[in-house]
Amino acid sequence: MTTGTKLQSQPGTLKAAGAAALLALAALLPLAVTEPSQQNFLILILMGAQMGVAWNIVGGYAGQVSLGHAVFYGIGAYTSTMLLLTLGLTPWVGALAGGLVAALFALAMGWPCFRLKGHYFAMATIAVAEIVQILVTNSDFLEGAVGLYMPMDRSGWGVLIFLSKLPYYYVILGLLVLTVLVSWAIERSHIGYYFRAIKDEPEAARALGVSLTRYKLIALSVSAFLTALGGSFYAQKEMFIDPGSVLATTISIKIALIAILGGVGRLLGPVLGAVILIAIEEYSRTLFGSTGSGTDMIIYAAMIILVAVFSPSGVLGLLGDLGRHLRRHLPGAKQAEVKAAEVKANAKEIRP
Repeated sequence: MTTGTKLQSQPGTLKAAGAAALLALAALLPLAVTEPSQQNFLILILMGAQMGVAWNIVGGYAGQVSLGHAVFYGIGAYTSTMLLLTLGLTPWVGALAGGLVAALFALAMGWPCFRLKGHYFAMATIAVAEIVQILVTNSDFLEGAVGLYMPMDRSGWGVLIFLSKLPYYYVILGLLVLTVLVSWAIERSHIGYYFRAIKDEPEAARALGVSLTRYKLIALSVSAFLTALGGSFYAQKEMFIDPGSVLATTISIKIALIAILGGVGRLLGPVLGAVILIAIEEYSRTLFGSTGSGTDMIIYAAMIILVAVFSPSGVLGLLGDLGRHLRRHLPGAKQAEVKAAEVKANAKEIRP
């Protein structure tokens, strides 16, 4: 291994070590937080993070702002629930089935909608989600507005029904890790480069032979599959679903804003966004109760405005800018920059 290769591998090694440390911390956190309400708070954060990372694939990497992701969330919830109630299939199978149905629906929805650009596409996704919500609300087969209840005669890993919060925590943590790994793999693959080209320079990407519609559909279907898995988990956790809880437009907006606040196009930006948003929601609900309904969204909207004005790359980007600003003003920062430049120059010279 050359010196240049060693230097290149160091950032990757540090990132891998940091990711492993975060995962270990997340795995051990419930052992210190034993209160059920606090464990539920952590579960809500992980649920929001999982949805945000899934949305980021199409909204962050490919630049296609979808405001109708609740339709995929609801498809996952209803598919797994109906398969359990009618055929007795385990939610593990139901979740995969829901993901596949959501991915197929995304392809059918995306084919005409991707002919639209910018805010027209976002409006079309809202319209599709609203239509599906109305259809489900008026469906006798899906119990309409009455909703569906999970059977409570069984519990355990086979049916994903537990008597404590701890198993739910580890299930959603595993789902978040899976979603992050899929997003990371896409980010580092040629597909990820195509996504970013479509987002930044669509005409140039088309001129180079990249099929814009094909890769937009790939981004949307993968995002839909992962979002549907989150919907299936929600159904099992709450043991009840109805159109208002899994198909509401507010869910779509919340999913998108989690990623926007944390930092779109960044792997862990939605995770940070979920921590901030869920904390605002839960603590404002605790402080104000029913009299302060909507307070969390007012605060959240103010934060979005501030981030949009001062750091369009989100809170994660803002933290990165602050870190670089502080490092530049540390004693010896200029000498360190000069040495780093010399090391880079030497590495280029000895690289085979």
